[in-house]
Amino acid sequence: MTDNDKTPRKRTRPTITDQEALLFHSRGRPGKLEVVATKPMTTQRDLSLAYSPGVAIPVLAIAEDPSKAYDLTVKGNLVGVISNGTAILGLGNRGALASKPVMEGKAVLFKRFADVDAFDLEIGTEDPDEFIAAVRYLGPTFGGINLEDIKAPECFIIEEKLRELMEIPVFHDDQHGTAIIAAAGIMNALQLTGRDIATARLVCNGAGAAGIASLEILKALGFRDENVILCDTKGVVFKGRTEGMNQWKSAHAIETPLRTLDEAIAGADVFFGLSVKGAVSAEMVRSMAENPIIFAMANPDPEITPEDAYAVRDDVIMATGRSDYPNQINNVLGFPYIFRGALDVRATTINMEMKIAAARALAQLAQEDVPDEVAAAYQGARPRFGRDYIIPAPFDPRLISWVPAAVAQAAMDSGVAQRPIVDMGAYKAQLSARRDPVAGALQRTVERVRRYPKRVVFAEGEEEQVIRAAVSFVNQGLGTAVLVGRDERVKETARQVGLEIDGKSGIEIHNARLSHRNTAYAQYLYDRLQRKGYLFRDCQRMINQDRNHFAAAMVALGDADAMVTGVTRNFSVALDDVRHVIDPKPGHRVIGISLVLARGRTVLVADTAITELPSAQELAEIAIEAAGVARRLGYEPRVALLAFSSFGHPPGERTAHVQEAVRLLDQRRVDFEYDGEMAADVALDRELMTQYPFCRLSDAANVLVMPAFHSASISTKMMASLGGSTVIGPLLVGLDKAVQIVPLGAKDTDIVNMAALAAFNVGG
Repeated sequence: MTDNDKTPRKRTRPTITDQEALLFHSRGRPGKLEVVATKPMTTQRDLSLAYSPGVAIPVLAIAEDPSKAYDLTVKGNLVGVISNGTAILGLGNRGALASKPVMEGKAVLFKRFADVDAFDLEIGTEDPDEFIAAVRYLGPTFGGINLEDIKAPECFIIEEKLRELMEIPVFHDDQHGTAIIAAAGIMNALQLTGRDIATARLVCNGAGAAGIASLEILKALGFRDENVILCDTKGVVFKGRTEGMNQWKSAHAIETPLRTLDEAIAGADVFFGLSVKGAVSAEMVRSMAENPIIFAMANPDPEITPEDAYAVRDDVIMATGRSDYPNQINNVLGFPYIFRGALDVRATTINMEMKIAAARALAQLAQEDVPDEVAAAYQGARPRFGRDYIIPAPFDPRLISWVPAAVAQAAMDSGVAQRPIVDMGAYKAQLSARRDPVAGALQRTVERVRRYPKRVVFAEGEEEQVIRAAVSFVNQGLGTAVLVGRDERVKETARQVGLEIDGKSGIEIHNARLSHRNTAYAQYLYDRLQRKGYLFRDCQRMINQDRNHFAAAMVALGDADAMVTGVTRNFSVALDDVRHVIDPKPGHRVIGISLVLARGRTVLVADTAITELPSAQELAEIAIEAAGVARRLGYEPRVALLAFSSFGHPPGERTAHVQEAVRLLDQRRVDFEYDGEMAADVALDRELMTQYPFCRLSDAANVLVMPAFHSASISTKMMASLGGSTVIGPLLVGLDKAVQIVPLGAKDTDIVNMAALAAFNVGG
């Protein structure tokens, strides 16, 4: 959708029945939370360490130095989600107990989006003093307090007093969460309409918690007091008004002759709605300034629907609180990540500087090209920065590294951080790893490639996800990207998806047919294949018309450092193309290795792509190659040669092959730990391994050599599909040049990861 297309794109809203909702919360274990132990609890020794007598040691350490609680307990990653149920969603005052499903849901969102642990607490009182007294003494338990669903004006009193009394962040999300997300959207909407924040006129209808907080952050961003009008159910909040006033409304009262919302909104640039359904009429929209910005955020139904607004104005930018319209003001974009950043620097509060930093980070992220994960959430309709995309999608995986880092930096700059972050780049990598195990596993790889950028050929350069991957590769500072394809086709595809690569530093387009190097490449290929039934014209055609051959020739003749392919062809087909051009590295074996990431462990599995039924000699070579890969990735290899049996029982033909492979490794005197044959559970479980005291491995294996290609492929694909594990690969190793082949139809993020691995393996 172009920026000039004003027709609202209404997404399909999920429909649920009352019975489905009740069943979701009641089936299996009631509720949405459980406690999971993070330390082993399988032996008497484990229990002794976890509780008595071992627990006495951390008790004494914390008594001597209270800051040790952050190192020895969950406090530093624990938030209390607390409510009295006086303003539950759009349902009003339903009581503390009725708020529990919402608070549990909030806790789940903390964990899902930012890996923050959270417990819900429902306080059975509507008296602000009693509520404050109940919460103020919880500081030793939590690293932060998230107040939720508390009605105004009590919520202002409660938050303000608790912030004074507690030395940990206290944050009322209904106020500040909505304000921060909306502020991000406003910054982008102002940019798109060419407005200056210092002169823009804004009307806010709704003087509750979110409305007041929104005006505070908007004014901190640059809106001037005289250009901002607050309205409530009594009309305009003006200086001298006495009816329905309180100290929080009075802070935003201005000198004005306007008395009604209708009068105030006429000529306004921006409308902020945090009130009720139907508060804004079509006539009000018609009276606004050119290119009006309307944030109708009442839930569940907005002050005016996008359809009604567009019916009278085709130049409007709309945002609502609903997921079935573009530009949803969704608090999940804020609170998990704001607390993540605050907790990581042990901030004593969440101040205005941190809120503004979060808003700016969100606004900037919305302007970035979105990855495939976001497009998938939009049913394949990839959004791009413009009138219908001024706020990031909640499922954008980059939120975890953008927002907390900005919040943490602001906390440090404003002096409220007790544990400053020294290396912000490393911190961002750690943040990404919390949501994406692949990011953690590849952190060392990416860092090294950034230090030594490479020239990588993306063979299928006309494909949309490949172009996106190339742009991301360059933007991440990993090197130069060479797209193989027809110049106009590549540029047109890029333009269609909102990317501009004309003259873009670090991206080149090479047309194989028109390249001045194709004669040299064809001759090189002919020299290799002339005794295998190929004529020169065959080789010329392969170079001119097949991008894999052209890309591989670029790498073989030193015109590029590495290549990545596979999006449009099966692994084996792509590998055959590449092997026409590139040989195995002398003394090495070409194999496929998959990295399995599960429960904090990384295990390499080989061979998952090349050798179908390896002999004993081939198994030994696979083990040596896999151990070398483990070392290059930063792991000290402990290699287990797997079978269906463990150390001779039960015997079998494949078992004999594995036993012979171990003897061959003995003869080679290799410099890594290895043993076999053993079953997978024995190889991966240290406790089971102790049943075989003669086993040579010092700990659970981190490299598994499978007895056959089919068992390796089946097992890794099962782990990836069943969940609980992430599988990278198979990685192609053993070739004389750096080449990686992605799975058919790979996403852009997968292509970037494989390109980084290819660059990492240059010369390796």
